[in-house]
Amino acid sequence: MTTKNLSFPSCTLSDLDTLVQTSISTFVAAFEKDNNPKDFQDYIDNAFNKETLAAELANTDSLFHFAYDGDILVGYFKLNVGGAQTDVHDKNAMEIERIYVLGEHQGKQIGSQMLKQIISLAREHQKKYLWLGVWEHNPKAIRFYQRHGFQKFGEHPYLIGSDEQTDWLLRLEL
Repeated sequence: MTTKNLSFPSCTLSDLDTLVQTSISTFVAAFEKDNNPKDFQDYIDNAFNKETLAAELANTDSLFHFAYDGDILVGYFKLNVGGAQTDVHDKNAMEIERIYVLGEHQGKQIGSQMLKQIISLAREHQKKYLWLGVWEHNPKAIRFYQRHGFQKFGEHPYLIGSDEQTDWLLRLEL
């Protein structure tokens, strides 16, 4: 089943509670089983608390968008440009820091539609390429990005609590 009529409104501070809840639930569903419980909880407590997400929403170099199927929230994504980028600091680039589909809505091509919207936003911002970090032990996500034309160009460390993991850096030329 494919969802065809998605909308991608920008998140604002008035959406903070929904953003916190969605961020935690999607991250937990994706990664909790593969991580040390204490490190994982430390990460969740720091990355997805109201203060952190409010500051990220206030940063004009970060863009949060929800994905809605009608009036049903099905996912969200976070993009970074300029100084908000976590690794590659290139004015010609846009980072996809987060792209998540709620579990019950996976398998409906929502991630592909979100990626099309992200490409459109990157072009509107006159970026030459997209890049992202994806955990080396997440083959499903790696395959998804490779199917959409992303290619590996490096690696960087990523901390979940005190656990240093490795993210592959992937890039898509626009």
